[in-house]
Amino acid sequence: MGEVRGGCCPPMDLLRSEPMQLVQLIVPMESAHVTVSYLGDLGLLQFKDLNADKSPFQRTYAAQIKKCGEMARRLRFFKEQMLKAGFSPKKSTTRAGINVDDLEVKLGELEAEMTEINANGEKLQRSYNELVEYKLLLQKAGEFFHSAQSSATELQRENASRDIGEESLDTPLLLEQEMSTDSSKQVKLGFIAGLVPREKSMAFERILFRATRGNVFLRQAVVENPVTDPISGEKIEKNVFVVFYSGERTKNKILKICEAFGANRYPFSEDLNKQDLMVTEVSGRLSELKTTVDIGLLQRGNLLQTIGDQFEQWELLVRKEKSIYHTLNMFSLDVTKKCLVGEGWSPVFATKLIQDALQRASFDSNSQVGAIFQVLQTKESPPTYFRTNKFTSPFQEIVDSYGVAKYQEANPALFTIVTFPFLFAVMFGDWGHGICLLLGTLFLIIREKKYSSQKLGDIMEMMFAGRYCILMMALFSIYTGLIYNEFFSVPFELFAPSAYACRDLSCRDATTVGLIKVRPTYPFGVDPVWHGSRSELPFLNSLKMKMSILLGVAQMNLGIILSYFNAKFFQNNVNIWFQFIPQIIFLNSLFGYLSILILMKWCTGSKADLYHTMIYMFLSPTDDLGENQLFVGQKTVQLVLLLLAFVAVPWMLIPKPFLLKKQHQDRHQGNSYTQLQSTEDTFQLGSNHDSHGHEEFEFSEVFVHQLIHTIEFVLGSVSNTASYLRLWALSLAHSELSSVFYDKLLLLALGYNNVIILIVGIVVFICATVGVLLVMETLSAFLHALRLHWVEFQNKFYEGDGYKFYPFSFAFSGDEDI
Repeated sequence: MGEVRGGCCPPMDLLRSEPMQLVQLIVPMESAHVTVSYLGDLGLLQFKDLNADKSPFQRTYAAQIKKCGEMARRLRFFKEQMLKAGFSPKKSTTRAGINVDDLEVKLGELEAEMTEINANGEKLQRSYNELVEYKLLLQKAGEFFHSAQSSATELQRENASRDIGEESLDTPLLLEQEMSTDSSKQVKLGFIAGLVPREKSMAFERILFRATRGNVFLRQAVVENPVTDPISGEKIEKNVFVVFYSGERTKNKILKICEAFGANRYPFSEDLNKQDLMVTEVSGRLSELKTTVDIGLLQRGNLLQTIGDQFEQWELLVRKEKSIYHTLNMFSLDVTKKCLVGEGWSPVFATKLIQDALQRASFDSNSQVGAIFQVLQTKESPPTYFRTNKFTSPFQEIVDSYGVAKYQEANPALFTIVTFPFLFAVMFGDWGHGICLLLGTLFLIIREKKYSSQKLGDIMEMMFAGRYCILMMALFSIYTGLIYNEFFSVPFELFAPSAYACRDLSCRDATTVGLIKVRPTYPFGVDPVWHGSRSELPFLNSLKMKMSILLGVAQMNLGIILSYFNAKFFQNNVNIWFQFIPQIIFLNSLFGYLSILILMKWCTGSKADLYHTMIYMFLSPTDDLGENQLFVGQKTVQLVLLLLAFVAVPWMLIPKPFLLKKQHQDRHQGNSYTQLQSTEDTFQLGSNHDSHGHEEFEFSEVFVHQLIHTIEFVLGSVSNTASYLRLWALSLAHSELSSVFYDKLLLLALGYNNVIILIVGIVVFICATVGVLLVMETLSAFLHALRLHWVEFQNKFYEGDGYKFYPFSFAFSGDEDI
């Protein structure tokens, strides 16, 4: 809701939200920018949009916002370039020593320079990558021609040596045919060389064969290392290919296929001497280009370093300017077009601070006329503003997630600070697990400064934001763990020896006959001797179940009492007499009485059956209680309480709608003739005037609403009390899981007398404890405690239909993307 500002604000009051006021500002045009800037630094004024009917392009400062948007685009461009180059903007807390107009010019120049450097760098890099591919082609394809020429020469030598002195019947005919062949009709083969991605090489070869009907000869060679593709800039594994063909039509087909497969083609000579010269020339050009590319990268790095040094200052300035003009667009233009009129909500305590800020703005902007500040009268519901700190803010967020408090109604967060971690700890009671939670939380608190300035992951950010809530949960878990006497399910005699002992030294009959009491009662918490005994589960079940009912009834009573304070604060006597009183009577006639019986049974050690007592209180209220009687006159008390519970239901249901109808009629009659308001008052009320006295009153609607509310409370009293039994269920589940992990993993591993099994058992025990008990059980207990507060506690008094106070503040806008 808002952090505390030391020295300028009165002490925090979490029970009621801050008193708010609707204020009007009339600001001269020449000082408007500085005024809004100072108010943004103050962060205590939420502006209303007085131009809601206008589109963004029709507003006064649309051109300035467009200019800020363009500067923001350039800053995003620089940020992307820095991230690609591995630079990070330097952290800076100083203000930028440059105004917005100069910054706009400078950003434009830097963008043009960066764009030119990038374009030149891309061209040079593409040329360099092409030359690298060309060099590989010259090497691999040169090997084709060299090996082919060598094998052809060797074959000619073999044929010549074999044919000398040997004549056959065919020789003269072949020689005559060769001699008669016209040289102009000889077929000349052409070839195309290049590189093709290796993953496409098989398909490339297959398509070539089909398109030319097999009238091509293809040779491929694998390039060992991935090659940077000149077009995409990605490293790709490629093959060098040479395609021999005959005819122009075949050549055109091959060129189209090369284009389709993304094969890069390069010129190539079959002359070996020219190939050597080309390799030498390409190597020289590669070294020159490498030097040029390195110089370009160095220049680009220096430019990005210069930008990174001042990037945060520029970003902060642009974000601040953009938010100022967005706020100024919410002001309406005066008829003289010399002043801006704005309205907004502010806390009452901030009046002097806002006036001081307006005076400073007028002085610093050399304005001839000062800004006018005045408070408006309105019937509009103000926003809700609670000033919190890093300790109370997570508890306030828990409440706000259910619904923001109505203006100045009782805030559950004040009580949630204690009740939420305590109810969590009732379900998570183990001081060993509590210490683990405490150590994890202390780690977050110790590194608070470091983590608060870092970008954390979603889960880590939630844990860090709620670190003080988790701290309270850990401390209460240690407390309830000491009461339950459980340390990873193991009991300890921390405060005194056990009050019970075996009947003899051998303890043979401890599990059958039981133990005898030899010492005073264990002073704090559960006696350790209960753990592992035959009656452990019945005893702890009874204890935790009754304790859950006591805690539930106490918290529900607190909720109903807070509804009284709400009614008293808003001077709503109808709610006091016909909502609070019957509700408190109904709840305590049944479940308050049950809580008293539980306490009496604990104090007296009676064996009365409370289930039987409560059931027959309704079924047979006049029957004798017999052995279930806890005190004299109990039957009479039960009859009186039952009668009160039955009376409370119509008490809640019937009178309130009729009284509301009568109040409406009286108000309507009283407002039939009213004094005319002055012109100034009329102007101030304006559109905020709410003709509350003449609104329609639907009696049937009010009565149905009251009927639903009554039924909900009556049935909810039973279901909500039963809902608190989740405290018992989850506490039992946590204890039993912890006991199972200890007995079946740790003790079982210790019993084997084997080091490897022991290590494995300890590792599995730690993983199970962390994964199940410290993560899943923590989350489960957290969610159940959340439900108990949202549903069982807050529905007794909390309306939660307000809206938050979001002041215009540069501190808040700093977390948003530019």
